[in-house]
Amino acid sequence: MSKKVLVILGHSLDDSFCGALSAQYAASAEAAGHQVQVLKLGDLQFDPILRHGYRQIQPLEADLTQAQAQIEWAEHIALVYPVWWGAAPALLKGFIDRIFVPGFAFKYQEDSSFQVKLLKGRSAHLLVTMDTPPWYYRWVYRLSVLRQMRKTTLEFCGIKVTKSAVFGPVISAQPAHRSAWLAQTSALATRI
Repeated sequence: MSKKVLVILGHSLDDSFCGALSAQYAASAEAAGHQVQVLKLGDLQFDPILRHGYRQIQPLEADLTQAQAQIEWAEHIALVYPVWWGAAPALLKGFIDRIFVPGFAFKYQEDSSFQVKLLKGRSAHLLVTMDTPPWYYRWVYRLSVLRQMRKTTLEFCGIKVTKSAVFGPVISAQPAHRSAWLAQTSALATRI
């Protein structure tokens, strides 16, 4: 069944390995018959800082308004990003802070401790690169960046992460490793 797929590149550079993974995912999903849009955060013009916290919602720049429309359009989201200093890049974090706001991604209910998940019904894949060996990141850091993105961001808003793939260490990867990771990405994109 054909789905509407949004690939979000959370790396600031299109010519990064994350860029290659996002391009591979998009091409493979399209070849599998899905409708695909790609959103490259490095190309957007927006202030990633919440100037007033959540006390008042900042007006969205045109690129963020368009990004929200793409997220609303999507049935499935592939989020591709690197781990820098044990976390998602500031660009991705700022993007999430600015657009996953009350009224768009969730809303609080009066007399309830639980939110309404306004993005419910969407699925997601996380594709994450790192220079730390993935086994070390799993056992020592307990996959913190994946748990945070999956549980306290996407699932909080109703987006169900169905698969996560971790690639690394990228810094020392031989061409054969990178090719295998791109093939793994292609296979993942066809199993949406």
